[in-house]
Amino acid sequence: MKSIATDLIDLPDAPPVPGLVFRHFRGASDYPDMVRIANERAAANGDEWVVTMEEIAHEYAHLSNCDPATDMIVAEVDGVMVGYWRGRWWENADGATIYAIALWLHPAWHGRGISHVALRWMEARLRDIAAGHDATRPKFFQGYATQGNHSQAALLEAHGYHPVRHFHTMVRPSLDDIPDFPLPEGLEVRPVLPEHYRALWDADLEAFRDAWGFGEPDEEDYQAWLSNKTTFQPQLWQVAWDTAANCIAGQVQTFIDQAENERFGRRRGYTENISVRRPYRRRGLARALIVRSLQAQRAVGITSSTLSVDSESLTGATRVYEDCGFRVVKTGTLFRKPVE
Repeated sequence: MKSIATDLIDLPDAPPVPGLVFRHFRGASDYPDMVRIANERAAANGDEWVVTMEEIAHEYAHLSNCDPATDMIVAEVDGVMVGYWRGRWWENADGATIYAIALWLHPAWHGRGISHVALRWMEARLRDIAAGHDATRPKFFQGYATQGNHSQAALLEAHGYHPVRHFHTMVRPSLDDIPDFPLPEGLEVRPVLPEHYRALWDADLEAFRDAWGFGEPDEEDYQAWLSNKTTFQPQLWQVAWDTAANCIAGQVQTFIDQAENERFGRRRGYTENISVRRPYRRRGLARALIVRSLQAQRAVGITSSTLSVDSESLTGATRVYEDCGFRVVKTGTLFRKPVE
């Protein structure tokens, strides 16, 4: 890691904001400010989630295809962090290589030109990385904006990005009147044991390989999944097994984010990582597992549940979730532009 005296980044096109400097990432000492910016921006945009120190530390301990020492830029004004931007890349199964940029500017500093120069720096850094990759693969920059983050959407569009996909946040506001969708014949739900973890991971990947934007994860991603204390709650998961073949047919990786519930004064669960392997689709398995997940959440005192979904899912997931009582409450947008 560079010393504080030598980690500044010179941006000739930086806006004339008094006290503004750009610098490299300084490691764990930056985490408190990153958490502050993420949470204050979420509140300003109406995004009902929170980031904790533990979650930031976990994320940065398991980054793939990203070295924050070189692939990240931080903005400070008078020594106080006001934003940070990070790039990473991966290869999609559809043949494209994606160069994604995470953009985190504190809303108090919108309209000052800070994100514009940081985004240009990130694109230049990712172009350097892309120059060493397979020239025959299509390459795209990628960014995301939640429904309430109009400033970020406008920033991306101003730099030539275009909307390519929309993702819904869906909520079931009550866990009363959960419908009854039975398991298909020949399947049973079994408790999750440690010896099942790798098989669960592999079955989930197999189910999502035909999903839009799928990129093959690596071992670091598997370890991150295993060690994520926020989402790894196998005691709540609903996993269906084919009794004859003794293999996983489908699953729902339910979890409860206690920090979020405390922040918003609610008792909400997440009905997430819903996947059904191809041989078991269109038999009602997803609905059966979802209602079991809702029942498990209700049993531990949860009163509402949420999930996210690709609005153009090939499996018609939005309709399935609506059948289970979920309704769309927000829609975020994924943006891309070609890497030239």
